[in-house]
Amino acid sequence: MGPLSRDVWAQRLGAFRASPSAFMAGPEAEDLGRDLLGDLRNEKLSEQTKVSLLALSLEYPAQLWPDATAAEVAATSLLDTLVLLPPRPSALRRPLLLAATTALAVGGALGPTSGASCRLLPLLLGLAAGSDLGRGFVPASEQRPLQATACECLRELESCKPGLLGGSLGLLRGLLGQEGPVQPLSLLLSLALRNTLVLQSRAGAGLGALLTARVSPTAGGPWDWALVEEGDGRLQPQAPSWPAAEEGDGERSLTARGHSPEEVRELRAAVAQLLDTSYLLTPVAQAQLLWLLGWALRGLQGQPPALFKPQLVRLLGTAQLTLLHAVLALKAAFGEALFTAQDETLLLRRITLAAQHPALPPSTHLFYLHCLLSFPENCPLGPEGEEAAPLLLGPQLCRGLLPNLLHEPTALLARLHLLCLLCAEGEEEEEKGQLPSPGHYLEELLAGLWQRAALEGGPRALATLCFQASYLVARCLAGQPTVLTPLIHGLAQLYRARPMLAPHFVDLLDQVDPELREPLKVVLRQEVVSRPGRDEALCWHLQMLARVADGDAQSATLNFLRAAAAHCTSWDLQQGLLQVCRALLRAGVGGGLVDLLQVLARQLEDPDGRDHARLYYILLAHLAGPKLGVALGPSLATPALASSLVAENQGFVAALMVQEAPALIRLSMGSHEVKGPLPVLQLLPEALEPIYSLELRFRVEGQLYAPLGAVHVPCLCPGRSARPLLLPLQPRRPAPARLDVHALYTTSTGLTCHAHLPPLFVNFADLFLPFPQPPEGAGLVFFEELWDSCLPEGAESRVWCPLGPQGLEGLVSRHLEPFVVVAQPPTSYYVAIHLPPDSKLLLRLEAALADGVPVALRTDDWAVLPLVGDYLRGLAAAV
Repeated sequence: MGPLSRDVWAQRLGAFRASPSAFMAGPEAEDLGRDLLGDLRNEKLSEQTKVSLLALSLEYPAQLWPDATAAEVAATSLLDTLVLLPPRPSALRRPLLLAATTALAVGGALGPTSGASCRLLPLLLGLAAGSDLGRGFVPASEQRPLQATACECLRELESCKPGLLGGSLGLLRGLLGQEGPVQPLSLLLSLALRNTLVLQSRAGAGLGALLTARVSPTAGGPWDWALVEEGDGRLQPQAPSWPAAEEGDGERSLTARGHSPEEVRELRAAVAQLLDTSYLLTPVAQAQLLWLLGWALRGLQGQPPALFKPQLVRLLGTAQLTLLHAVLALKAAFGEALFTAQDETLLLRRITLAAQHPALPPSTHLFYLHCLLSFPENCPLGPEGEEAAPLLLGPQLCRGLLPNLLHEPTALLARLHLLCLLCAEGEEEEEKGQLPSPGHYLEELLAGLWQRAALEGGPRALATLCFQASYLVARCLAGQPTVLTPLIHGLAQLYRARPMLAPHFVDLLDQVDPELREPLKVVLRQEVVSRPGRDEALCWHLQMLARVADGDAQSATLNFLRAAAAHCTSWDLQQGLLQVCRALLRAGVGGGLVDLLQVLARQLEDPDGRDHARLYYILLAHLAGPKLGVALGPSLATPALASSLVAENQGFVAALMVQEAPALIRLSMGSHEVKGPLPVLQLLPEALEPIYSLELRFRVEGQLYAPLGAVHVPCLCPGRSARPLLLPLQPRRPAPARLDVHALYTTSTGLTCHAHLPPLFVNFADLFLPFPQPPEGAGLVFFEELWDSCLPEGAESRVWCPLGPQGLEGLVSRHLEPFVVVAQPPTSYYVAIHLPPDSKLLLRLEAALADGVPVALRTDDWAVLPLVGDYLRGLAAAV
């Protein structure tokens, strides 16, 4: 297919952006990436169209390059296109760099074995250093923008592979002092420094000369892949967040190794250099820089946080929210080591006064309130993690932050939260001429909220706000009876005035702690049963009673139900009445309920309601308390059903459905056997509880193996050794694989459950099979025939195999004995291995030395050479 025109590309891009998933499922999906890469070199297309194509590759790299192979091909093609650009200014250079970087990062192709990576990384570092790449590669007008873009690309790659630029710290530090884009270089150096410090500290190593080594940007040698493997991509996010500064995992253990005086001096100089130029950065970039450096230095021996003091003086009065956020992150990280008591007082007072500014936008106002609610104190009182107001924040300081009914709901709740924390510190005595205590102010505010929510015909938003505020007060002040008692009575009065809020009360009861839930249930039940059964709000009373009814006050509850039964003429009222009966059944109410159910089974007009009441009566008459509770217990599945009688049977239906449950089986790999025409895994199951009719299902991602059959076990009991389970493998390629395991089983209670087990890993050696044994004395001829048959289609190589203390003879007997065809112990062994489905691997182990043996190998499948090399080099360390 030839190059596409601009109109055709516009149509294809429009169809793709309209629905990427639908386009990728269509017939044109396979050619999209190939056509895009090809038409980037089409001289008939304008640069604007090509920029649109590159923008697509930046927005949807995972769809265009779904695996490492495709990403490698794409990155190589993009770099070739970049090199072929004419030496004049072009709008394509920066998008091409970004697209190649994105393809390698998203596709998972970035690594030391990737040819595109080995081309891209020196190119980016050279561009970032402003080096002359020759051939007029960078026109003078584009040098600075390309330098900034290269820094951004390197920062993205360093984020994906932490530690990648560890060997380039000295070069980056030198570039920061030269003419160039300050912000991209500063962020790149700070990220690389932070990652290197964390990873080197994990490994128990120091920085050495990394901060002073000035490597050549085009030499291709500063990439620290060993450090990348140490990090394994698992570092915490880089966004400033001061609660996270108290958590951490590996980054908290930075004191594992002290640094030498020279390292300390260079590190301080590098950090000071970054901080001295930070004022040139945008506020967002400054916040990112401060966070990275603060995180990097937190806990390092010999690195006092006083380096940040000049910046702190500059930033304590900042009006930028991002910088204030970064300052609070530093405070959470260093505490009193960086912030004096005067600094803390100044910062807290500034935030408090700023939050009271009347012209603040709502989002900014909420941010300041959040800073107060989560303020990281130098010396907090109480257990770690307990929510409390800052010690220095008293009623006088924050009197302008007290909530009132005129505030927006979100602002009112945030201010109420602060008020609750002040109340939790203890009641302040009211003095003449002063503001009322926080507790008294809280009571008046709640009374106003209840009064507004009780207005007949009032908007639902007012009721929702009232219950949100009540929940917040109950959560923050659950241990203070002086607050909970008026809260309970106020809620009871609200229900008395407006019973239609029953759904809100039910939701509140489900969310609050028992300190409020139990007394509130008692008060609400009294409110309901004291009403006449013919109340116009009967449906709401029944809904509330179904939630609060229990074994207490049985007589009053049953009297209310008897009076209400005569007025339950509609289907919904009858169902509400029966729901209360169900709650009483579960609470163990017996005598009077039997008579009520008999009356309902005869008098209810709706046949569904009569059947419902009859079912309850039968259950009450024939089941004891525990079994009755199980039969009426909450159902695991609640589909919408027209018949409430059928809904009652959902608990029984759920017992017949497959339910997801935690794994009750441990599955491990047994010893490897080399019998039969296929490799077979031995699986050792272990049950934590008795299980029956176990079925283990296995799945391999991709097309490496044929579908695997299920394995069945009649019974497994804990403490009993089970026979090994055999799982035949049918590889389509001789390669390791990961098996996802899914278990289906029946418990001792009769429930059928399914669970996901930890994955199993098939190693390369698990696929080894022996060739048929040749006749006696014909082993050498047989091996030579196999040896000669591998070439010329196959591949030949030599590998050095380290030997442990067991020597060559011990290594062969432990790992390769079933595959030995010719043996001349202890110096020479010829090994023939069959790799399913139809490959072979031949090894010659000869002329062993004290520390290793050279291995000549041949195979008819060149793709297994890396696997064979890794396998042989790891034999000495294998148990």
